[in-house]
Amino acid sequence: MAILKGPGLVARTSRDLRFMGGILRKQPFQVLVQVTNRCNMRCSFCGFWPNGVAPRLELTVADYQRVAAELARIGTFLVSVEGGEPLLRPDIIEIVRAFGERHAPVLYTNGWFVDDAKAAGLFAAGVAQVGVSIDFGDAARHDQKRRLDGAFEQAWRAVDTLLAHAPHGGKQVHVMTILMKENQDDVEKLLQMSAARGVGHCVTLLSTDGFRRSKSEEDQLPDTSLSARMLDLWQRYPHLRTFRDYLERMDAFVERGPMPACHAGEQSFNIDHLGNVSPCIERIDSVVGNVRDEPLAQIVTRMQGLDSVARCQDCWTLCRGFTQALGQGSTLRSLTDLSTRMRSQ
Repeated sequence: MAILKGPGLVARTSRDLRFMGGILRKQPFQVLVQVTNRCNMRCSFCGFWPNGVAPRLELTVADYQRVAAELARIGTFLVSVEGGEPLLRPDIIEIVRAFGERHAPVLYTNGWFVDDAKAAGLFAAGVAQVGVSIDFGDAARHDQKRRLDGAFEQAWRAVDTLLAHAPHGGKQVHVMTILMKENQDDVEKLLQMSAARGVGHCVTLLSTDGFRRSKSEEDQLPDTSLSARMLDLWQRYPHLRTFRDYLERMDAFVERGPMPACHAGEQSFNIDHLGNVSPCIERIDSVVGNVRDEPLAQIVTRMQGLDSVARCQDCWTLCRGFTQALGQGSTLRSLTDLSTRMRSQ
């Protein structure tokens, strides 16, 4: 087991207090950061990889160091580091380090480029959790969806490698599964596979209406009655890390029933690989400003209370579910789920 070289106890306690303070004051507490749109896989449900740019055009480590400092002043705590495939960036460990001191960075990867050096480096830099994307219970269908032979086996190797280097073991590693019609009957098998390895498991509902999401007939939302099945799995698999509030509303979204107002832009927002800031990842075409041009606090202030966002019901992905569960001061049940199921330490 690797020695914890990231933030110490005092720093982690300070992070936790800032996080809870931000929730109670209804400040932004979550930001999604795409460090690149480039990817080695060609997933049908993703429209990010066709929109990659040359590395020289992406935000630099210095940019992220400045953004991290600005986020700390705003009160943001949870930083989701993603892509594209973030490990395509040779400086990804330094990017994580920029966020690791004052925030809780969570990195999402397809696992292809994970090795011992990267795993050790990410945890030493302060990453709180790493999620590896695995959507099917067998190699044939996973590889076909990812358009890359060997993707399934390498993803599970990545899980094992990350687990070997995680200072807090399986609490800091999880499998991330996108719930869709194609794999709705695979979820329990995948939960059994992640449980056998001693890591966590997260799920997110497929997005089909976002700006860079699939409109293909191949990619469909799951059938209804999903909520009851997922809540049953939540009870039987303690390593399923998500909010019960999130699972309960899946059916309503799939059926296009009543949903709560979205809090994107108020308590969460998105920064893409070029520095463009938008209310959320589903609406990255709604650019409010760029971190290279002006202070982030000014941009965030402009996003507050956008009526067009509050009325949007384009997704019920986990990032929205996280904000919804903890937004507007949160509920006791959500705080309980956060402090038990979802802790990384």
